[in-house]
Amino acid sequence: MPETPANPNSPNRAYPLQHTRNIGICAHIDAGKTTLTERILFYTGMIHKIGEVHEGTTVTDWMEQERERGITITSAATTCFWWQRKETDVFKLFEGTKMRINIIDTPGHVDFTAEVERSLRVLDGAIAVFCGVAGVQPQSETVWRQATKYNVPRIAFVNKMDRTGANFEAAIESMRQKLGANAWPILLPLGSEDNLRGQIDVINKKAIIYSDNDTLGSTYEVAEIPPEYKEKAAKAYEDLVNQMTDLDDEIGTLFLEEKPITKADLKAAIRRQTIANRFVPVIGGSAFKNKGVQYLLDAIIDYLPSPLDIPPAKGQDPETGEPRYAEANDNSPFCSLAFKLWSDPYVGKLIFFRVYRGKLSKGDIVYNPRTRKRERISRIVQMQADKRDEIDCCYSGDIAAIVGIKNVTTGDTLCSEDAPILLEPPSFPDPVISMAIEPKTKQDQEKMANALQRLSEEDPTFRVYTHEETGQTIIAGMGELHLEIIRDRMQREFKVEANAGKPQIAYKETILIPADGEGKFIKQTGGRGQYGHVILKISPNQRGKGFTYENKIVGGTIPKEYIPAVIKGLEEALLNGVVGGYPVIDVHVDIVDGSYHEVDSSEIAFKMAAIFAFKDALKKAKPILLEPIMKVENITPEEFQGDILGDLNRRRARINGMETRNGLCTITAEVPLAEMFGYATAIRSLSKGRSSYSMEPSHFEQVPQQILAAILENKN
Repeated sequence: MPETPANPNSPNRAYPLQHTRNIGICAHIDAGKTTLTERILFYTGMIHKIGEVHEGTTVTDWMEQERERGITITSAATTCFWWQRKETDVFKLFEGTKMRINIIDTPGHVDFTAEVERSLRVLDGAIAVFCGVAGVQPQSETVWRQATKYNVPRIAFVNKMDRTGANFEAAIESMRQKLGANAWPILLPLGSEDNLRGQIDVINKKAIIYSDNDTLGSTYEVAEIPPEYKEKAAKAYEDLVNQMTDLDDEIGTLFLEEKPITKADLKAAIRRQTIANRFVPVIGGSAFKNKGVQYLLDAIIDYLPSPLDIPPAKGQDPETGEPRYAEANDNSPFCSLAFKLWSDPYVGKLIFFRVYRGKLSKGDIVYNPRTRKRERISRIVQMQADKRDEIDCCYSGDIAAIVGIKNVTTGDTLCSEDAPILLEPPSFPDPVISMAIEPKTKQDQEKMANALQRLSEEDPTFRVYTHEETGQTIIAGMGELHLEIIRDRMQREFKVEANAGKPQIAYKETILIPADGEGKFIKQTGGRGQYGHVILKISPNQRGKGFTYENKIVGGTIPKEYIPAVIKGLEEALLNGVVGGYPVIDVHVDIVDGSYHEVDSSEIAFKMAAIFAFKDALKKAKPILLEPIMKVENITPEEFQGDILGDLNRRRARINGMETRNGLCTITAEVPLAEMFGYATAIRSLSKGRSSYSMEPSHFEQVPQQILAAILENKN
């Protein structure tokens, strides 16, 4: 792995790499991500009036649909700056330095999980926001897993400490139990609920008390810890030191040698262990009540990594497949990852990208190893939510957008042709719900095709295809809300009026046992004929592994040049299973034998023979139908617990657990998606509107035999 040189910074860049932070803000629905982002922008001086989600006035929720619904739909990128405090008794890593923080505010709703996935793929650090009342919620677990997948260091912000029922200790305990996080507080909330006054700085043993007469939270004083909190603060400090002694070699050595552990030592150790993903600093506060955000900004600078602190981005040589690394260095050949596409009404198609290595200037030519095409860059813009600032050049560690280049999809690498590298793209879940859609008028037909193509380019979890039997256009996505937003955007942005059918479940098919299959495609009509013959063996794959294959042809019974056609045939055959015509997943295929004709064999013949062979094997391999299972969490007052449980049982639910706290019962269950339509209305009437729920895709499971017949009947 290459070493980063002594000075990786270009002399022209305004903010050195070590003074840059790329962070995401992610959490469950309604934990307060957008509210927190708004406060960060206010305290860093990027905006001069605090906007509110419920008023539809925030910077990062700029789409009409977001402002109407009070939810985040698309991740928004913005940049701000933070000057370090110069307190003499407080150690800061970059004292008195102006730091640049690039922030991506992500959605919390599971239907827009792709936005979180692709954002975390290109970020160096994250703030995981938790509700002080609810603690860890289902989508909190999902975003935590996504961050773990991409090794993103995290700080936890326990928000809403002003709410009734807020419990800081319980929230941390739920992080340790449900997420397996080594989470310990560095800033305790000073009071809770109506008595939230500020924070206790555990490391500096000081209290930060916010002024009652300043509702914007800009005025506070650093004072001695009130006597009633001294014991709690001392215990938190002791726990922090003990954790660092166990985790960090340098602190462990100081402890064994009985040398004093200074604030500087402790902060440096917390930074090392946070970046190594072995420790999660926890901060308590309230974004809505403007308490605790400034010290969270300090923690971002102190403990989250700069692009130089993380390992170089790993990729491979597009030709040989050998490992290649892209270290953060302005002076090396250019390399970046396109992580998001967006259609802007003013400038056209925007490609958001993260620069891992080198720099990109207007007029440069970039190379796409996937398409093997070059493109000249005419415009680069820095995004501030929905606003664009034209820039001439961007450097390693920067997140920016290119205007108007073609043939780029989410996850493409854009690099210098002299040093090609293929970075790993983000991975996205498959859609779980679909519906038929048709234009209202003939004039809408062409506009609808264009709109659907643009929207599917932007969103990797949104698919469009034509149903083979009916010829209908089918749209598929992550949930009812996802498809509703897509239809809304078609109407507003593309002026397309469309009718939609009832939502359908995205069932899948798989097999239970191995089986052999043989397929022949022989056509003899005057002149040259067609001949293809394939023998293969299929077997069940591990759940979630998808389609894999191995070419076991020996002796050239199928010539090498026809193998890609066989693979193409298999991929096509996977689209329609034999149980209900649904896509087939988690199957391994061994291509074992076949034969060819020197004159009549062709690619199309082998493709067709592979389709026949696969269908033949599929029928013998005990094919089954799979349905998507959702992880559901329902929070309800205890008095409605029985009714809610009864309703879940009627929906074929498997109850995984129940927990009661502060008069509220939290029920977690796994429920087939097919049974969840109309659930929001049902629980509203069962609980007089006092229950709330959230759900996210969990896994696929075999459809029970008694349900199978009804599904197939409805399909026909």
